[in-house]
Amino acid sequence: QVQLVESGGGLVQAGGSLRLSCAASGRTIRNAAMGWFRQAPGNEREFVAAISWSGGSTYYADSVKGRFTISRDNAKNTVYLQMNSLKPEDTTVYYCGAHGSGSYYYERSYAAWGPGTQVLVSS
Repeated sequence: QVQLVESGGGLVQAGGSLRLSCAASGRTIRNAAMGWFRQAPGNEREFVAAISWSGGSTYYADSVKGRFTISRDNAKNTVYLQMNSLKPEDTTVYYCGAHGSGSYYYERSYAAWGPGTQVLVSS
């Protein structure tokens, strides 16, 4: 069973940048696609970005396309989410997931999750 831990969240002004990291332990993630989701209180978990096991393919929600970049370093067992041009509406908790099966865009397709990291964007 893989364990995931997110880090890098915090408070930033609108227009600023943050880089989230997702470190995996217990098992390698080099053969797994990985995804980032976010969830505001009372809402469903929302797809943000995903990356194939090799890093050769990436996928983004329309709301973050052109501003966020997902990447991975399989040697470090880590996935990243570079977030630029942040907006107040990006404020929420961000979760990293290890893909199991099915569409990358759905929460139910992921087999493991981290505890999340809070991102706060002030206007």
